[in-house]
Amino acid sequence: MDDKDLLADRFQAHRGHLRAVAYRMLGSLTEADDAVQEAWLRLNRSDVSEVENLAAWLTTVVGRVCLDMLRSRSARREEPIVDTFVPDPVVGPLGRVDPEQEALHADSVGLALLVVLRTLEPAERLAFVLHDMFAVPFDDIAPVVGRTSAATRQLASRARRRVRSAEPAADPDLGRQREVLEAFLAASRGGDFDALVAVLHPDVVLRADSGALVGGAAASKVVRGAAAVAEQALTFRQFAQQARLAVVNGAIGVVTAHEGRLLSVMGVTVADGRIVGVYILSDPDRLERLGFTPED
Repeated sequence: MDDKDLLADRFQAHRGHLRAVAYRMLGSLTEADDAVQEAWLRLNRSDVSEVENLAAWLTTVVGRVCLDMLRSRSARREEPIVDTFVPDPVVGPLGRVDPEQEALHADSVGLALLVVLRTLEPAERLAFVLHDMFAVPFDDIAPVVGRTSAATRQLASRARRRVRSAEPAADPDLGRQREVLEAFLAASRGGDFDALVAVLHPDVVLRADSGALVGGAAASKVVRGAAAVAEQALTFRQFAQQARLAVVNGAIGVVTAHEGRLLSVMGVTVADGRIVGVYILSDPDRLERLGFTPED
C-alpha cells in the first residue's frame, strides 16, 4: 500500500465524524458531503507528515470549510429564512439505525437544535459546534474564526445561551415519543380534531418545506398553535393512511410513502407528553437526496 492509499484509508476512518461536524454546521446532508470532500482535497494538498492528531486537524479543516460556506451564503443572501427552515432529516427504519448514520445521530442532534443553530452567526455556530459538541479546545478554534481564545470562548458562551433559551426540552424516552406519535396518527386517520389538539402543545410550531414553486419562491410555511396545526393535519388526512413510524434524527418520526416512493418525512419534538415542534419535508428533490428507501 503506497502513501496515497494509506492517507485515503486514514481519511475514510474519520469520514463519519467529519460528516457529523459538517451536518451540524450546515443543516444540509448534501452540503455536508461537499464540505467533507473539500477537506479531502485540502488534505491531499497538505503535508501532514508531522501532524500528530489527524482527526483534530481534519475537524478544524472541515470547520473552516463550513465557515467559508456559511459566510458565502450570507454574502449571496442565500441563507434560507430561519422561521421556515427545515433541515435535512436523517432517516432510518424504526428499530434499526444504519451503522453509517450513527455518527449523525450521536449526541441526539434534533431538528429543533439544527433550526436554533441556524439563527447563530457563522462564527458563533462554529465555536459552539466544535467545542460543545465535539470537545475541540478553544485554542484550536480561535485561529479558524480569527479571534483570540478568550473571544472564541465568548462566542461559544453566547451561542450556548441562545440554544438553551430557544430549544425545547425534548423528552428523550423513545417509548413515550412513540405513544405520542401513534396517538397523533390515530387522530389524523380518524379525522378527530379534538384528539389532535389534545396531543399538540398549545404553542406548537409546524415548519414545512414542499419545494414547490409558488410565484417564483419555494413553498415553505410556518403554522403556529394547536388548532391551526390540527387543521393542517386534517387537510392532509388522506396521506395519514400511508404514514408509518421511523427514526428521524434519533427520535421517533413519521415517513409517508406510496408504492416505494417517499412522499414526506416528519420529525417532531415531544415534551411533557405533547408535540411542541413539527418539521415536515416534502420537497421531492431534497427527499431524493436523502437516500432513504421506504420499506414495503
